[in-house]
Amino acid sequence: MSKGTLFDKVWNLHAVGELPTGQTQLLIGLHLIHEVTSPQAFAMLRERGLKVLFPDRTVATVDHIVPTDNQARPFVDVLAEEMIEALEKNCRDFGIPFYNIGSGHQGIVHVIAPEQGLTQPGMTVACGDSHTSTHGAFGAIAFGIGTSQVRDVLASQTLALSKLKVRKIEVNGRLRPGVYAKDVILQIIRRLGVKAGVGYAYEFAGTTFEQMSMEERMTACNMSIEGGARCGYVNPDETTFAYLKGRPFAPQGAAWDKAVAWWQQLRSDTDAVYDDVVTFDAAEIGPTVTWGITPGQGIAVDETLPLLENLPESEQALALEAYRYMELTPGSKLLGTPVDVCFIGSCTNGRLSDLREAAKFAAGRQVAPGLKAFVVPGSEQVKQQAEAEGLDEIFRAAGFEWREAGCSMCLAMNPDKLQGNQISASSSNRNFKGRQGSATGRTLLMSPAMVVAAAINGKVTDVRELLS
Repeated sequence: MSKGTLFDKVWNLHAVGELPTGQTQLLIGLHLIHEVTSPQAFAMLRERGLKVLFPDRTVATVDHIVPTDNQARPFVDVLAEEMIEALEKNCRDFGIPFYNIGSGHQGIVHVIAPEQGLTQPGMTVACGDSHTSTHGAFGAIAFGIGTSQVRDVLASQTLALSKLKVRKIEVNGRLRPGVYAKDVILQIIRRLGVKAGVGYAYEFAGTTFEQMSMEERMTACNMSIEGGARCGYVNPDETTFAYLKGRPFAPQGAAWDKAVAWWQQLRSDTDAVYDDVVTFDAAEIGPTVTWGITPGQGIAVDETLPLLENLPESEQALALEAYRYMELTPGSKLLGTPVDVCFIGSCTNGRLSDLREAAKFAAGRQVAPGLKAFVVPGSEQVKQQAEAEGLDEIFRAAGFEWREAGCSMCLAMNPDKLQGNQISASSSNRNFKGRQGSATGRTLLMSPAMVVAAAINGKVTDVRELLS
């Protein structure tokens, strides 16, 4: 088993005790909730006459079901309105801070917590959403949990969990122009597979991750779950501290210096023992696009689609299913595939740096005729900052729609959905069948810059062609 890793250190610091099942009762430092997985949990508390044990360690927002074009209340979708009303009531009744629409701080739960400084190194973080692994970018260990576990954390501030093994994923070198954190994580998942991380925490390390910004690290950690890992993290460093300093919930004054001194001790030891180590060369990673129905079915944009006989036998049946669903031919090129919808946003790639990079490629260009393209900021704060920089004007001038904050077309829980068998170029995290709202809709995952390239040309395009 691993020893001396950040995961081991944070786990041990938060272990309340060992349960008869052999699991650890783990204290949760920060509990994030939203409108989808919390209503039943609160109902269970009421049935038992329980209170929220530490409401000051719980923070709520609304993101999955909110419309991004017209947010006037009541929502047109009756169920969505009921869900936000339930969250509003539960937060009032149990004294939980709630970042509602119009507060200036509402947004996707995995965007707002970091930007408020709520997520910090050495924390344990839980949320009823699978992409909670995002918060590991700060040197936290963060878990997506189910509704009954949301209840448990609300009532006891603890979770019963089995300790994970730790796999170190080391990427070294400098990424080439047109290659981003999204490409890195898609290639990691491609090589290791969507099930390889089951039972593991992923530690992302190496010079490539050291050179990444916090928002790039969040993109990679966000998709740890797509590789089967329960969580993914990066050791905290000066980049982490610089991002956090001055944020509303970050320590201030002397408390800041004390916090940084402690955070620096949490890094994995130089002689830490890992259960597995995998290495990658950044120079070998190109702009990447998924072609199938799992995030692991991806290729560099200039590659040909894999022949069935060249795939491991265990992957051939799923690949055949994917080719039939996606209406693609083995051995052909994904490059040049027409797209119908281009979506920039989500908890993976809806942050300010994502929008800045996408705007570089949109500036002075036009979305292809007949194509729907839209940009959805990850939070109200991201939207405000982007507008202050004029990014919204760049996108609008190019033919993109500029929307309000929310999860949008990442998933089919709001009005932003694919129609029929449309093909989407998407900066989100999942390409499952029906994920974007149509049972026959098809999703190609890629970086925000690649989405812009697809929007401009109306087809899958190597973004490096747009580099000046």
